[in-house]
Amino acid sequence: MNEKQLKIVQLYSRDMNIYGDNGNLLVLEKRAVWHGYTPEIICYNPGDPFPEEVDIVIGGGGQDSGQGTIQDDLLTIAERLRTLADSGTPMLMICGLYQLFGRFFKTIDGTTIKGIGVLDLETHAGAERLIGNITTHSTEFGDIIGYENHSGQTFLGSETRALGTVQKGAGNNGQDDTEGARYNNVIGSYLHGSLLPKNPAIADFLIEQAAIKKYGEFTPTVIDDRFATIAREHAIKRPR
Repeated sequence: MNEKQLKIVQLYSRDMNIYGDNGNLLVLEKRAVWHGYTPEIICYNPGDPFPEEVDIVIGGGGQDSGQGTIQDDLLTIAERLRTLADSGTPMLMICGLYQLFGRFFKTIDGTTIKGIGVLDLETHAGAERLIGNITTHSTEFGDIIGYENHSGQTFLGSETRALGTVQKGAGNNGQDDTEGARYNNVIGSYLHGSLLPKNPAIADFLIEQAAIKKYGEFTPTVIDDRFATIAREHAIKRPR
């Protein structure tokens, strides 16, 4: 067993884990091993004690009802998550938890679900569902390939930058050509499908930042990503 461990916390796997989002955890777990680390997976659900030691935090999407279910608990751990984000802990939040890492999500009936403010953004439910294959270009990660399925329209504030620029698809709101958000080493995105299997550069970024923060260094292993490359090539050719 590798001596160097990375503790990966998955938030709310029971309520916020749809459209294949659990695949992100599987990719992080496998690639951490390939890079020479022993991953420890901690599944955090409402009422659980939040772990003292955290190296990576990930979370997925859910229905509006799922967001309502976890809202109170998320607010109780909000300060801990903000402290981790401010200190550079890498995080990946998809769809529903991406929205709740912002200031609020307002549902179609006008109900406001309060977020925790890690990301400077707000989300409003829209009448149209934004769904389909999406390609986003990032100066850091290149072309990000995925699948979006959301009715929420997210608008970024001045303190948060976009993950990338939409090349095909709707992105955050279908209006300003942005997709996702970045703050320190926190990444938020609407891309399901799941995101990391087709975008290993993002997975390696999360592992690298966690290793540097914990151990002061990261020496990557050269990984054969031929299957990820094939998946990307097929996905990018698919119609919207």
